[in-house]
Amino acid sequence: MTEINGISEAHIKVGVSKLLNQAASTSGRSQVRIASEAQIDRGTMRRILAGKREATVSETLRILYGAGASPHAHLLLYLASDQDKASRWMQTDLALFFEELVRHLPDVLETQLGDHLHGVKPHWAKGTAQRVARLLAEHMDDLARKDTLLGDGFDRAHGGGYA
Repeated sequence: MTEINGISEAHIKVGVSKLLNQAASTSGRSQVRIASEAQIDRGTMRRILAGKREATVSETLRILYGAGASPHAHLLLYLASDQDKASRWMQTDLALFFEELVRHLPDVLETQLGDHLHGVKPHWAKGTAQRVARLLAEHMDDLARKDTLLGDGFDRAHGGGYA
């Protein structure tokens, strides 16, 4: 459960400001370009990034988008986990994966669980997350093994072979 200190106005204001600054600074884009893509006045953008003005949820998502980040993923990571993780995952495929996972999860749960949907217990979440991560790791290992096998076959077919 989230600590009450983690959801205070001051904590959220500082955290969102840091998140937006991280997105802007790692994007390789100018603040002018980000503001343009986010459809936010440049002065407003400067005040938001300087922490002198709080960003609305819409502005936060649009600034993240303008910075080339995964807006929903980073805001969800910030809200569900912490600002540090949202920053570490900035501009990564992992953030894109997280965004797609969260986007599809409600429909997949309804489809797969059907009548059992409301029987889900909150304390199952951590174990389910661990199982999903384990399945993903196994899938990635399988792909790496297949790439290795295909690479060996390609080398032998082109005059290569074992050293």
